[in-house]
Amino acid sequence: MDFKIYNSYSRTVEKFEPIKPPFVGIYICGPTVYGPPHLGHVRGPIVFDVMRRYLNHLGYKTRFVRNITDVGHLVNDADEGDDKLAKQAAIEKLEPMEIAHNYTEKYNWAMRKVNVISPDIEPRASGHILEQIAMIQKMLDNGFAYEVNGDVYFEVAKYSEKHNYGKLSGRILEDLLDGAGNQARKLDGQEKKKNAADFALWKKAGPEHIMQWDSPWGMGFPGWHIECSAMSSKYLGETFDIHGGGMDLLFPHHEAEIAQSKAACGKDPAKYWLHHNMITINGQKMAKSLNNGIMVEDLFSGESELLEQAYSPMTLRFFVLQAHYRGTLDFSNDALKASEKGLKRLLDASALSKSLIPSKQNGYNVQEIEDNILEAMNDDMSTPQVIAHLFEAARVANSTQGGQIELDKVNIEKLQAIFETYVFNVLGIVAEDEDDSEVLDRVMQMLLNIRKEAKTNKNFALSDKIRDELSALGLTINDSREGTTWSK
Repeated sequence: MDFKIYNSYSRTVEKFEPIKPPFVGIYICGPTVYGPPHLGHVRGPIVFDVMRRYLNHLGYKTRFVRNITDVGHLVNDADEGDDKLAKQAAIEKLEPMEIAHNYTEKYNWAMRKVNVISPDIEPRASGHILEQIAMIQKMLDNGFAYEVNGDVYFEVAKYSEKHNYGKLSGRILEDLLDGAGNQARKLDGQEKKKNAADFALWKKAGPEHIMQWDSPWGMGFPGWHIECSAMSSKYLGETFDIHGGGMDLLFPHHEAEIAQSKAACGKDPAKYWLHHNMITINGQKMAKSLNNGIMVEDLFSGESELLEQAYSPMTLRFFVLQAHYRGTLDFSNDALKASEKGLKRLLDASALSKSLIPSKQNGYNVQEIEDNILEAMNDDMSTPQVIAHLFEAARVANSTQGGQIELDKVNIEKLQAIFETYVFNVLGIVAEDEDDSEVLDRVMQMLLNIRKEAKTNKNFALSDKIRDELSALGLTINDSREGTTWSK
């Protein structure tokens, strides 16, 4: 069976065929780290984590890149105004890089809690200014950008003479270039743009702007869209296999990425574009900007007026996977409670399958369940159908225990393998006590602090011993300029 995915670029379900099999390059737009993660931040990482796990299960070798936006993302996704991190830094009276570090740590903590595998590469926008400047210069050299008093803009009309700006999002170029947009541009004081649809590649920084770098156009900072184009091409090449993100990024962010890559390199950046839908609450997008977000930490503690109780990380992960990634997922306490019960049913059945006693006769072909699961996964990652078939596996396990179904040794082993492969390895569920997980977090932090002190004292033997001993237990320490994190 072929693995098929919905490509937003072609608006069709396509057979997945990597550019250089068995290698698969994946770039996912990560968070803008100016606040703690809310539920809207977890759906994408869980969806693409399952995709990554499944591709690995199919035998592909993936390189998974997820960025951190720590500069250039202005309020309301605009080309004018305050940088989101700088604005938050002023509120908290901290340096912008302190804000970036603190909220990156909180984001990665949330990712570990819901068992999202760490990216192979996690580049930061602020660490790739040179690459962004070089790509902007290519666009200027190729005639697709223009500079005005230290600002550099992408010229959509010029680009559209050769390419189709709006193909990904379905936007009509004339509507973007004319009409109310130009009036809004004048009102916003963006007269420097040739057209309202033009977007910033580089912005001139005033003396009050904390984050700024030298460039051929003067001191300034990059626009929001250019970072992903520069970093994805650096780590995955000018054209790679899969680019993913939320549907809210489809326009203008991903549309701009495609235009930038074609303008600079003459190539589409990605072969397949995947977009997950939003988590909503009462039909509205759940987001910090709308003041209706539930923080991930609050979900685990139950400390929110929108929550009737606390929910475990695995309940949250299971809740996300019970809806198809392209459909909306509406939050409710009833839905989370149902996920909690459903997850327990699967985990109990998995444990039960290991104690089943085989019969000489066999009354059920377990292979049909796995065939159905594979068919569902290959059909654009239909995790709700996968879960339905896993519930059938749970029914078979319970019926075998109760004597209604007879299974021989081969089919019991197949049943056990189905739970292990698809519940734990592909869907990424972990069966662990939440209290034990909290203890592990605290113990790991204590060990990381001891290791940091050892390195400060140049006791590298102890530092290396802690790292190696944890590695032997399946726990990886990740050292970077921004600090040390750990993952399973």
